[in-house]
Amino acid sequence: MAEQVDLQRLRSLIEGVCVTLYQRYGHEDLPALCERLGLPSPPPKAQATKHERLTASLKACPDERLPHVAQAVLDSEPLMAPQQMELQDVVWLGRDYVEIPGRTRRELAKELDLSDHLKYPDRFLTLLGSLWDLGEDEFNVWGPHLGTLRSDIQRHVIRFPDDWSTEDLFEQLRAFEAPHPRFGRFLEGLAASEVLPDEQAQRGFVELANRHLQPVGAQLRQEGETDGYPQFHLHKLGRGTARRPRNLIFATLGKPDIRFTSALDNDIEVAERDDKVLVYDRPVGKEGLLWRDLLTWWQETRDITDQEQAARALYSRMEASLPPKSPGQKNLFWHYHHTHREHLNDVPALLPEIWLHWDPKTLRQRGADAMQNLRMDFLMLLPGNRRVVLEVDGMQHYTRNEGTEPDSAKYAATMAGDRDLKFRGYEVFRFGHDELRDRDRAQPLLAGFFAALIDRPPIGQSRVPLSARG
Repeated sequence: MAEQVDLQRLRSLIEGVCVTLYQRYGHEDLPALCERLGLPSPPPKAQATKHERLTASLKACPDERLPHVAQAVLDSEPLMAPQQMELQDVVWLGRDYVEIPGRTRRELAKELDLSDHLKYPDRFLTLLGSLWDLGEDEFNVWGPHLGTLRSDIQRHVIRFPDDWSTEDLFEQLRAFEAPHPRFGRFLEGLAASEVLPDEQAQRGFVELANRHLQPVGAQLRQEGETDGYPQFHLHKLGRGTARRPRNLIFATLGKPDIRFTSALDNDIEVAERDDKVLVYDRPVGKEGLLWRDLLTWWQETRDITDQEQAARALYSRMEASLPPKSPGQKNLFWHYHHTHREHLNDVPALLPEIWLHWDPKTLRQRGADAMQNLRMDFLMLLPGNRRVVLEVDGMQHYTRNEGTEPDSAKYAATMAGDRDLKFRGYEVFRFGHDELRDRDRAQPLLAGFFAALIDRPPIGQSRVPLSARG
C-alpha cells in the first residue's frame, strides 16, 4: 500500500535542510545545487542572503516536485540521522510498502539468532547506521564517543552477544514501532549479501523471516543476483481480503439445501446429510486453513481417534465429490496430496467442489441477474487471508452442443465471473483440461505451479502421512 504524501510536512522538512545547505555552500554554488536537487533557479544574489535565496527557490517549487527534491537531498546530501530519518519516512510512506504488524515483528525478533550477521560486525553496523539513529553526531570532529547507541551495540551485541537478545536490540532501535517502510527495508538489509555475504546464511534468515511474514501476507522473495549472491525483496503475497470465511461448503454431490436459522444474525444451516455435503464452520486462523485443521475437524466431528484412518476417510470423501468425467480434476487432486504426503499437516487444505455463491433459483429462473460460477473446482485458504481458486476448464466452458460448436457467450460469462472474484479479493488460476488429462504429463506442470504458490513447511514439524490413492 501507499499513503498520500504529506506535502506540507515534506516542505517543512526540506526548509529545515536548507538551513544546513546554505551554511555548507557559497553564493556561487547555489545555482548548481538547486539544479542538482531539482529546485527552480535561485534569485540573483543582489542583496539577498544565501538562506533567502534557497528559501525563495523552495517556495517557487510546485508541490508535485517536492518528493523528487526530497529524494535528491537524501541521495546527495549528508544529513544528521534524525533529520534524515524524518525525511525518509515521509518519502517512503508515499510509495508502495508492505505492512508488518508489531506482533509479527516481535515474534520474529524472539526467534531470530543474529550469530551469522555478527560474523561481519562492520557490515552489520553499517546497515543499522543507514536506517536507525545510533545517537552519534556524524559531523562531530572529535569522532565517536561513549554513551551512544552505537557504542552500546558494539559492547552488548557484538563483543558480548549474550548481553542483549535480538528483541532487546530491536527495542533499543525502536524497530517495533518504526513505520512499515523502514522496518521492511531493515528486513531486506538483513537478507542482503552486502550485510551477510554467505548464501546459506542468507537463505536461512529468509526462511525464518518468511515463517512469520507469510501469515500476514508478506514474503521476502528472491529477485536476481548481485555479485553471485541472491538478492531478496519484500513483497505482498497477494491482494487477499480483510474478511474471514464463516462457512465453507465443499465436497458437495449436488446443490446444497440451505436455509436461514436466523435472518437477523445471518446464520445459515445446510440441511443435508454428511454424505451429500461437507461444511467446515470453524474459525480460519492467520495461517489459513491447513490440512491438519481440516483433519482435526473431521476426526472430532466423526469421533475417529486414529489419524491415519481419519486421513484416508477424509481424502476418499473429498475425492468422491470430483466429477467422474473430469480426469484433469482427479489428477490435480491426486498430485497435490501425493506430492505433499510426507508433510501434509503443514500445507493448505485443497477443498474440492467449493460453493462460493448460492442462489435458491436456477440460472434459467434468475435470468440476466444470475450469479456466475456458483461452484468452483478447488479452493485454498492461504496465509494473509489469501483465497485461491483453481479451475480445470473442459470444453463445456467455451462450447455448446456437446463440444461441437464454440460458444463465446459461455466464455464471456466465465471471464465475467473471474473478474468479479478478483475484485472481491480472490486469486483465480485456470488450467485447460487437456493439460491435466494425462497424469504423467501433468506432474511437472502441477509441481511447478504448487511450488510457486506455496512454500515447503519448516523441517521438524509434526506430519501425518497420507498414502495417496493410485
